[in-house]
Amino acid sequence: MHKISNFTGSARHGWEKMTPSMGFGVSRQHPQHDLSIAPPAAKRNLVGSSMSPNPAVPGHSINLSFNVPFNSNLPGPDREDVLYSSVNAVKKWTHPEGSAEDTPNHALPVHTRNVEALRSLCRQMSENSGEMVQATVTSSKPKPVPGMQRGPLTALVTNVCISGDSDVVHKMRAKILMETPITLRCESFDIDRETVFPKGQDGAREDIIHYMDEIAEMTMADIFLLDTKLKRKDSDSISFNNALDKSMDNKLRIQVYGDMESSENAKTRLLIMIDKLLQRHVDSIRLELTLHNLIAGRHRRNIKMIESTTGSAIYFPPLFPTVFGNGTYGAVRLRERDEIIITGETMDNILQAKQRLHDLVLHTKNFVKDVQITTSKVDYILLERLDKIRKIIEANGSYVLFPPLGNHSGILRVQATDILNVERTVREIMGLAGQFYSASWWLTSPDSSQRQPTSSDIRAMLPDICINSGAEITFEKLNFHINGSDDAVKAAMAIINTLPFVKKAQSTLRVKVELANEHKEFVSGKKNGKINKIMSQSNVQIVFDGFNEYNFYIDVRGAQYEATKNGLDLVELEMPASISFHVPDQYHKRIIGIGGQHIQRIMKKYSVFVKFSNAMDRGGIGKDDDDIKVDNVICRTPARNANSLEQVKEEIMAMVEKVDAEFVSEHVPVDRLTQRGLIARMKEIEELEKKWNCKVTFPGAEQASEIITVSGPEYQVPQAVDEFLGMVPETHEIEFPTSDELRNFMLSDEFSNDIAQKLKDQYVVEVAIHEPSEEKQGDEMVTIEKLVLSYTRNNAGGLKDAIDFLLLPFISRGLDSSLVRGAIPRPKSDSFEDNMPFFESKLLQRAEPAISTESPTRGSFADDSSSRSIFDKLRKPGSMSSFSSFIERRRKNGTNSPSSSLFMQASNNASKASLVSMESRDSGYRNPWNDSGIELEHDSNGPSNHGNGFGSFGTSATRPSTSSNSLSGAFESKFPFGVNGNASSSSLNTPMIPGLGMINGSPGDMTPKFDASPRPFDNGVSKEPPTTAGADAATLTTQPAAAPTSNPSTAAATNETISAPSSSSGYPAPIGPPR
Repeated sequence: MHKISNFTGSARHGWEKMTPSMGFGVSRQHPQHDLSIAPPAAKRNLVGSSMSPNPAVPGHSINLSFNVPFNSNLPGPDREDVLYSSVNAVKKWTHPEGSAEDTPNHALPVHTRNVEALRSLCRQMSENSGEMVQATVTSSKPKPVPGMQRGPLTALVTNVCISGDSDVVHKMRAKILMETPITLRCESFDIDRETVFPKGQDGAREDIIHYMDEIAEMTMADIFLLDTKLKRKDSDSISFNNALDKSMDNKLRIQVYGDMESSENAKTRLLIMIDKLLQRHVDSIRLELTLHNLIAGRHRRNIKMIESTTGSAIYFPPLFPTVFGNGTYGAVRLRERDEIIITGETMDNILQAKQRLHDLVLHTKNFVKDVQITTSKVDYILLERLDKIRKIIEANGSYVLFPPLGNHSGILRVQATDILNVERTVREIMGLAGQFYSASWWLTSPDSSQRQPTSSDIRAMLPDICINSGAEITFEKLNFHINGSDDAVKAAMAIINTLPFVKKAQSTLRVKVELANEHKEFVSGKKNGKINKIMSQSNVQIVFDGFNEYNFYIDVRGAQYEATKNGLDLVELEMPASISFHVPDQYHKRIIGIGGQHIQRIMKKYSVFVKFSNAMDRGGIGKDDDDIKVDNVICRTPARNANSLEQVKEEIMAMVEKVDAEFVSEHVPVDRLTQRGLIARMKEIEELEKKWNCKVTFPGAEQASEIITVSGPEYQVPQAVDEFLGMVPETHEIEFPTSDELRNFMLSDEFSNDIAQKLKDQYVVEVAIHEPSEEKQGDEMVTIEKLVLSYTRNNAGGLKDAIDFLLLPFISRGLDSSLVRGAIPRPKSDSFEDNMPFFESKLLQRAEPAISTESPTRGSFADDSSSRSIFDKLRKPGSMSSFSSFIERRRKNGTNSPSSSLFMQASNNASKASLVSMESRDSGYRNPWNDSGIELEHDSNGPSNHGNGFGSFGTSATRPSTSSNSLSGAFESKFPFGVNGNASSSSLNTPMIPGLGMINGSPGDMTPKFDASPRPFDNGVSKEPPTTAGADAATLTTQPAAAPTSNPSTAAATNETISAPSSSSGYPAPIGPPR
């Protein structure tokens, strides 16, 4: 273990090199600003300590009021979905029968019972102290504070007010926080229905129910098994929701309610139960708790490598087991707090995993540093920022040892594998501490004519202030000491200012704001110019008081509330607002410019300071990729100018190639057990990461999360997600009553060579025939045929079309489509067909050709139609392959358009069905026609162009039909070809007939290829001579006969120029709309 005491000047972190000037720990003297309105000397010593601004000297009486952070808004399960519950769980987590529908969550029996238990505890503590300490409990809803913008005030807030000796009061506060279930939460995960309810068996498996009862009894947690059909809303980026709706029907959800430790232990035991049901072996190993995060590595990379190579699952214990007390009363500890549980297919796999963990411990260096933090802020970080702490230590591969809640200790111990990660962790925690303020309000000269508050008045006044503001308040000898978040402290001061005995008294106010040392000169300005200006404007005094190696205090002092509030607001406006992001190092020189010309111009234009750091500054030499890809550009400006930060970022990112654009993250849901198969293919995932410059992050086994995060450049992430989902297997079952004819057809060569092969080639879906089963329907036995479709997640968007294609020959042989189980219904919003009869327009007529061919050269194209809508014609199974073949021809012909080259780079790596997936109606991308997922420059919502007589389908930005779901949403005219929508030799400027798309020469393609020879068209095409000498291609001008000319811009858009390539290029012939 390496003990780090002080290494300023020898470590680098992020942006600044640590120098002795940053590590000052003494107060900055301002002799010209002596306080003329300071409190008495003894009182200032009492609160002047930078470590503990609250009075804590034993022997004097105080009144302490604080809110108990019950999670009273936590809802229980829906009573209708409950299939199983542990003993008394339903009574605790559901409203009694007959309750109103709008009954709030805080009225649940479990929440009301917790409040009553708190009242009983306070009553008992008061009695045991011989009435030397009085504790009262108050519950009410907060009211809005004038001038303060706060969130919805719907939750019930419970407050405790304690009066007595200061030392006893703080011990009682710690006891209440430690013995009260303030960390109540709900953990949930999914389980296969057949695991609990096996086929052919009535009811659930008794061993599973018995084990769940046993876990609930030992951990004192409440466990529910729910029959829920919740649709996933975690990721809308890939259109596999239709397939998921079916797969979710086979899932049950387990929910575990309890405090942090009991719910985690019960959840882990249930996950291990599922592993045992899967015939996996279980073993454990004990390692020092503080080393768990260190050996796991940043983002748990080391653990994922072990799980990949050994095929095991590693369950880590909770990170902060003793911070919130010793758990629920009566709970049995199911494992030691440092015990790691490992499950694997064989015992050899588990032994390999244990050996690798042991090797990691032996080779891990441990750097330790103790840091000082304000005592009151430790509790606020634990209660309000613990999730943020988890993210910090996971990202840095570090560990933070916190004191128990309410312990009044200001020392944190930070451990990591190197000095750099120790520094990063400490600085981020210190940044969290700056989000909490402390304030004091002294009544120096009370008004003798005003009645002073009695003890009962104080016990009624303090809870009201705390509930409405959210701050913690200590009151002693007419002095208020306020602690809490920045908004809570300011709201409490606003309420105190309305009290009559405060208004009529002379006061001294003091607010302490914590800020990082490197921002000291930024806030004060040159020669303290900013601070001097604030002090002269608002009549306050501002003192910079050094605190520790990382932070200092800004002390704002005033004699009146309005002056102090104004001074604090002005100081906050001068505090730094910053934004950080990643720009690859190779662009830094281009952005900075020769002699810094470019970046200086940007900084002067927006009054924003911009700083770059390269890999060497970040310690990236010899480090892993995570060190290199951290945010390396920071833009900083005073908070009053914060609106300019995004503008600066946009201007900087404009000088970066789009392939390396802004880093974003996308969440992809994958079944928890399926993730194990993906982790085993870690080498392929690493190649995917290198190919797309992205990072794939898996959740920990003990989290049981189904969300995988893919992060990287904005233009690359959609392609990486698509390729990653190509590794995720999916299946879909279809069942229908069979007959001898259908059975013979499935066993014939026609089915295997024609239907099954085409299904695999065109839709990337494989079909497998299972043995038929007998099923009783009514009074007779029916033979049921079962087909299983196998595909990958990125091809799920074409599953509906694949099923339609597969069932078509069966229906033609007598199968009733209504008896098919597993068919995906067409969404109701997929067509405007129901509204068509209300439009007396030839453009929107219900049309269906009498013959199956859709030749674009038939003169009677629209005359033979009777009952089919325009949108039905767009559902062509081959439309996706035609689109891909057009892209391939476009690549071979070449283009100089930067937009099209970018699109080509994104499209070449996407499979046919994956483009369908990304362009479907359920896609979450901003532009479903741009498979990079980014709004291109020419994407603009202009007025709809109806000049060609086909609504918005024939404008200059006409886009082909690429999937059966592609027109189910809004019909905006966007297509990422050409530059800014201008016509070029490679632009799609031909008016399209819906249903034809871009057709290539693949089997079944009936669109004639265009050659340069003149051909008669019935839509008025006239041949024009080439505009350029020596041009290889003729230029055709297409003017639809039905185009209206009343709108100049609309009419102009219908005159389109198309450069016709040679006959070998395979471009489709220009087609006009029907007359």
